[in-house]
Amino acid sequence: MEMRVRLQRIFPQLLLSGVLLLLIVALSLTSEYFLSWENFRNILDQSSVHILLAIGMTFVIASGGIDLSVGNVAALSGVVMAVAMKSGTEVLPAVFLGFLTALLFGLVNGLVISYIKVNPFITTLATMSIARGAALILTGGVSIYGFSADFKFWGTGSIGPINPPILLAFIFLIVGLFLLSYTLWGKYSLALGGNGEALRRTGANVNFYQISIYCFSTLCAAAAGLIMTARLNSAAPLAGATYEMNAIAAVVLGGASMKGGKASIFGTFIGCLTLGVLRNGLTMLAVPTYYQQLFTGIIILVAIIVSELRSKAEQ
Repeated sequence: MEMRVRLQRIFPQLLLSGVLLLLIVALSLTSEYFLSWENFRNILDQSSVHILLAIGMTFVIASGGIDLSVGNVAALSGVVMAVAMKSGTEVLPAVFLGFLTALLFGLVNGLVISYIKVNPFITTLATMSIARGAALILTGGVSIYGFSADFKFWGTGSIGPINPPILLAFIFLIVGLFLLSYTLWGKYSLALGGNGEALRRTGANVNFYQISIYCFSTLCAAAAGLIMTARLNSAAPLAGATYEMNAIAAVVLGGASMKGGKASIFGTFIGCLTLGVLRNGLTMLAVPTYYQQLFTGIIILVAIIVSELRSKAEQ
């Protein structure tokens, strides 16, 4: 009985892993280059931003919330870093200011949602617009470019066989796995989505956990903004637009419930990898990039429908 329950819990991850394997096999038949380490490293490198955003989104969705602001917060964080460096600030303090800006947005999201009880969708939709407007104001609508080698290292450098974006994504991945699996904070994140009122009655400071979850989400966004800006050697005010959709898609594909109470960091990673392989394969097959948004939207819809059907079947 226990084994059956465990298999039911990890079934979405097993199914997604099977889909990913089939996708890899199918694409490897179309190109000999697909299975090379260079291409696989490119997939991980290009997926690093989405992995970072999706890790933070996993905790938000697990808690029964949503964060539509992360893509634009990532862009704004990169812009703040760029403006600071152009004004003469050293790399590390400039990066710190970018992370601090993102943390401020997470704090605002959390405070409004937990204390004022505004719907997370509406709250983060508003802060998404604020972040986008702030980035456009700071840049005048024009990208800022030309940074030092120390900063560009985080986007285009090399650490042995891997790139800094891959390393940063895996560090956050390990932290996310540890937090969700082995800490009270992670268990409370799931409990918030499962039954927040019951958690409140145990005496837990629900508001604190809710605020900290949104702060963690925007810190992940800041790390994504660092990579985006350093990789392009340019801070574009609209660079992260729609990236939150990819994060949500990966989280739902990984087995999370949009109602909260159920999520998997490993599943989120496999979801990101699946979308990354799909994007890479479409590029190799010379499929126009705008079709990727179409496929992502279809994947989100199908994943949500499957999630809802599974939830109803388990009731």
